[in-house]
Amino acid sequence: MHRVRPYLFVVFVVLFSAATSQLTINAAAQQKAAFVRLDRVTASRPLPNGIEIRSGAAVMQITALRDDVVRVRVGPTGQLPEDASWAVLPSSRAASVNVTPESNGGAVGFKTAKLHIVVHKDPFGLSVTDNAGHVIAQDLPGRPIEYHGASFRVYMKSPAEEHYFGLGDKPGPLDRRNEAFTDWNTDAFGWQQSTDPIYKSIPWFITFNKGVCGGIYFDNTWRASFDFNKEYRDGYSFGSEGGPLDFYVVYGPEPKAVVETWAWLVGTTPMPPMWALGYQQSRYSYYPEAEVRRIADRLRSERIPADVIWLDIDYQYKNWPFTVDPERFPTFEQMIKDLRAQHLRTVMITDLHIADQPMAKYKPFEEGIAGDHFLKNPDGTIYEGVVWPGKAVFPDFTRKVSREWWGTLYADFVKKGVAGFWNDMNEPAIFLVPSKTMPDDTQHRIDEPGFATRVTNHLEIHNIYGMQNSRGTFEGLLKLEPNLRPFVMTRASFAGGHRYAVTWTGDNSATWDHLRQTTPQLLNLGLSGFAMAGADVGGFAGSPQPELLTRWLEVAAFHPIDRDHTAVGTLPQEPWENGTAEDVSLRRRYIEERYRLMPYFYTTAEEMSRTGLPIMRPLFMEFPHGEADGGPLDLSTGNAFMVGRDLLVAQSPYPDELDDYQVALPPSSWYDYWTGSRIDPTSGRKGIDNAAIAQPEVHIHRDLETLPVFVRAGSIVPEQPLVQSTDEKPVGPLTLRVYPPTTLGADCEGSLYLDDGVSYEFKKGDYLREQFACRLSAQGLIVTMAPRKGDFLPWWKLLTIEVYGATKPYASASVTVLDRSGATPISTNFDAEHHRVTALVSDNAKGLELQLTY
Repeated sequence: MHRVRPYLFVVFVVLFSAATSQLTINAAAQQKAAFVRLDRVTASRPLPNGIEIRSGAAVMQITALRDDVVRVRVGPTGQLPEDASWAVLPSSRAASVNVTPESNGGAVGFKTAKLHIVVHKDPFGLSVTDNAGHVIAQDLPGRPIEYHGASFRVYMKSPAEEHYFGLGDKPGPLDRRNEAFTDWNTDAFGWQQSTDPIYKSIPWFITFNKGVCGGIYFDNTWRASFDFNKEYRDGYSFGSEGGPLDFYVVYGPEPKAVVETWAWLVGTTPMPPMWALGYQQSRYSYYPEAEVRRIADRLRSERIPADVIWLDIDYQYKNWPFTVDPERFPTFEQMIKDLRAQHLRTVMITDLHIADQPMAKYKPFEEGIAGDHFLKNPDGTIYEGVVWPGKAVFPDFTRKVSREWWGTLYADFVKKGVAGFWNDMNEPAIFLVPSKTMPDDTQHRIDEPGFATRVTNHLEIHNIYGMQNSRGTFEGLLKLEPNLRPFVMTRASFAGGHRYAVTWTGDNSATWDHLRQTTPQLLNLGLSGFAMAGADVGGFAGSPQPELLTRWLEVAAFHPIDRDHTAVGTLPQEPWENGTAEDVSLRRRYIEERYRLMPYFYTTAEEMSRTGLPIMRPLFMEFPHGEADGGPLDLSTGNAFMVGRDLLVAQSPYPDELDDYQVALPPSSWYDYWTGSRIDPTSGRKGIDNAAIAQPEVHIHRDLETLPVFVRAGSIVPEQPLVQSTDEKPVGPLTLRVYPPTTLGADCEGSLYLDDGVSYEFKKGDYLREQFACRLSAQGLIVTMAPRKGDFLPWWKLLTIEVYGATKPYASASVTVLDRSGATPISTNFDAEHHRVTALVSDNAKGLELQLTY
């Protein structure tokens, strides 16, 4: 244990005593209300933005933040919980709309422009419905809200046709129905499909019932649990062992609207640097320095496009964070510069456990002690736990001043040119204890704008500790380089943590089951806010079979983050290892395709940063009314997913099996991405409105060479010439791949966003945005490019326009610049093998129209 400076200790004792007294008062109040049930309304009063309900001593306040967002707060002893949140943005929490009160003899409530909120008096029952009568949330009859001491539970009705999504990266099926989960961030090495909990706690889920979507966010940081149809076939529930009962009900009805409103509540993922979308090479660990250089040289000599090399803990001196081992890395700074000269950036791990080294002149420890930045035990001594460095101490991240100090520790690495940082082990993970984490009574000091200053225990802070760790890193990097977009990856986090860090699914395994599991995990992470996410490609624990590594690299080329990573002691897992020449060629080909698609990925990432819509999407997000029985399409299409609006990746639902398989594409017309051929819809199925659904069913011949990818008809997808890094300027024209609709009048659109890829200059207008459209005519096809927006100058001068689905050449083609009169004839080329017609035109920023006539 370490001594605390006398004057600091006195201050701490005074603050701790006062806070402990308050905690004791609150605990006594909760104990006094050892059992509280909200079983009937005893009083109510309207509010300008909602209603306040009394049920005996308990109080419930229901308020409308927007016409489509309702907040419910409950105090079991008559006092509402503190109005504060680590997740919900202050501006959103303070939002309010006026409502219209509604009541009758048996119920009270109010309505907004979109929702009706009804509270039945006896027995007590809350329901939220839309104007069409669709139930968004409704109390389960006979199971009112109950408190048992500090713990409580909320029960909701679950119609048989309702499905549930979200809750972050929890393993298991995409649909959470018939599953139960616990929120308690856990270092879960070796997790499997049935493991729970793992690394993150995101108490937000989406409801889907015959195309109508809602969402519930349970704003509670304590250990929480969710039960979907386990305890009750017709009910789901959520609750916690402590903390506030404070939840939000969000209405769509479209899935996209729900996700965008979630982003309004908790914020969007910031615009990432473009290089974060490139291929990234990692393992535990690349050392010594010569090995890092060898990997970089091999990436370039093998012509495998890449942007990042990661350094795990073995670059450090004795595993002490913020150090470099001078023997293993004798010219560390020069190495970083040399990698940058090869257009490779470096991301380094910086765990939060500071080595307990009082006599070693170890800067993070000395500064942390001097600034009183470390967590304490109940007796005021500094808490110590054993992790990678041995004995370690831990920053008190719920103090703003301690987060700011933590951010300064990155100054030296940033000065040396390190591009990004990896906050691992921040559940927080502790070795040699059964709980795998800190004791429940570890003391955290909350000193944060918007919160009452107080001391609390680890039970309240555990689930947000990793989030506040990554927040300190992100904000610290932003302060060090205000015009450079930070890159931070975190393992543990909480709702809203995507504002500060990207993430991955943790220590997965090199098995076929984990490859299959990756899709639902990444989809649910995206629905939960973490749209920039990936998995350890190839698997972390164990070594993959060659085919497994190849197939994983193929599908990961379409994931938001594409990082190959493996554990210590495993076989080499780089793309050129562990396989035949054919394997290496295929792995290279798919990584190359990702780089060709970089304009599409980057445009989709910019949409993510504005709207909250994820890069990787479940099919029901784009096609909410696609299934005949009203259920989400994803439940009948296996492991398929969308990349942005237009690309559909149809990975086999069982990727280790040799059998061919069928893919039932969503109701639309589609094109094969690789061949350009059009897939005509079949008909005869009926949707929930009894209308015919045209849903193509495609037979997939399973082979190693082709991962099935399809493009929605009515799409325009931008692509670029191949580069070896996002640093590299593409040479040649920008390509627009046009996939025309199949009927006159149908929508056809696409867009492109571009900026410098690293800075915030786009906020000052230094960006480029172009909108594209096409329409069928009786004579042929017209492709339109609107005038550019923004000041950023592109790398291209010419456009290659490729029109797919062509069965013969066009008889004529002409281009009209939108601010001029008259059309200029041009020539086109017809490629029968790829079913396309190609035209080359100048892009003069003023917009143009290409007319193709049969």
